[in-house]
Amino acid sequence: MIKYIPEPFRIKVVETIKMTSRPEREKIMAAAGYNVFNIPSENVYIDLLTDSGTGAMSDNQWAGLQTGDESYAYCRNWYHFEETVKSITGMKYVVPTHQGRVAENILFSTILEKGMIVPNNNHFDTTRANVLANGGIPKDLVIEEGRDPEKTHPFKGNMDTARLDELLKTEGPRRVPIVFVTITNNSGGGQPVSMANIRDIRKVCDKYGVPLFFDACRFAENAYFIQQREKEFEKKRIAEIVREMFSYADGCTMSAKIDAIVNIGGFIAFNNSLWEAPIKEKLIQIEGFPTYGGLAGRDLEAVARGLEEVQNEEYLAYRVGQVRYLGDLLEKAGIPILKPTGGHAVYLNAQKFCPHILPAQFPGQSLAVNLYLEAGVRSVEIGSFMFAHTDKITGEVVYPDLELVRLALPRRVYTKAHIEYVAESVQQLFHKREQMKGMRIIDHRDSPLRHFIARLEFV
Repeated sequence: MIKYIPEPFRIKVVETIKMTSRPEREKIMAAAGYNVFNIPSENVYIDLLTDSGTGAMSDNQWAGLQTGDESYAYCRNWYHFEETVKSITGMKYVVPTHQGRVAENILFSTILEKGMIVPNNNHFDTTRANVLANGGIPKDLVIEEGRDPEKTHPFKGNMDTARLDELLKTEGPRRVPIVFVTITNNSGGGQPVSMANIRDIRKVCDKYGVPLFFDACRFAENAYFIQQREKEFEKKRIAEIVREMFSYADGCTMSAKIDAIVNIGGFIAFNNSLWEAPIKEKLIQIEGFPTYGGLAGRDLEAVARGLEEVQNEEYLAYRVGQVRYLGDLLEKAGIPILKPTGGHAVYLNAQKFCPHILPAQFPGQSLAVNLYLEAGVRSVEIGSFMFAHTDKITGEVVYPDLELVRLALPRRVYTKAHIEYVAESVQQLFHKREQMKGMRIIDHRDSPLRHFIARLEFV
């Protein structure tokens, strides 16, 4: 049986990448303040910083760009975009944005008041920051297995519905205006959420009259895991599973830069008619007219076509299979990773990779920096550097459950040889891990988005 599913496409256009020397990378990293976000892309050999906006569009999507109608209002591409989003999500109202974090900001600035709580399985960084920026309190309710990188569970992204019920029972719908579920759960290792769990969350939301929203960035990858891991859905098509998933939701936000496989775009989709006017008014203030939302007509067309393409089952088998292949290579080499591998990335377990570095000295960030120095591979820390914060009441530093480094694979970009190079590079670094040093922040210590902008140095 063939374990690695070949790429279900042929390469038409290539981009040259170059390798730098170790001394060059040391100078580049020092100039970047030891923050991988500050490295010029031309100095990165394999870029696994994110899978957001970094995918390769298809010939069909590129052809769609040529049909762009750049009229200010109600361009023809808007109608294709709206029709596609409605057919997938079943939502009544669709509002385009230029990316997902703007969708989050517009939504939360519309519905949140100071002190309100937003539960999620796990908030990602921009979602958490947008809740906080609008006076809300983000609360993570992922299941116990989702907080342990060593435990194996088919749906580690599931929400703990007993804790959700207790929260809603204690605080009530006035304090908890919305429940969010991230599919797949990015901060928790790209882990999927089961259909059974989505149904149970819906029941709890109905019990207390609270709307359920998805962070739907990776909805198709989540549907693929449901097909592969829930017996009820093993013979159902991805499109059918997607429709059922969204049937339990009252709305969603999405960065189209992810599962729509485009370089820019996003949207909010919802059913509440009372939200339509204020959301669209905010959109006009900061993004643009409600039928383009900060995007060109050609971008709307590319998103619409990408949303259809991403549900192709051969593509999804390859996509998830490529991630699994990298995970298998690392696991066979004894590299500690979060198990099982998720849909879009392999997550290195930095706590086990470099146990001699304390959480206060950001082991994950040190690992990400050293991986670039070692091999020119850019990754991103998802741990103490990103999420540790000072409790406003106790004054104590609160550290996240997981200390990870994410190797996010862009869609339709890298080959099997690239994946094997990454695995070999991680192995080389693992053999000299005891030489790695901790790090400290030298500016922007208290910003909830400090990982994008802070500068660091080795301890």
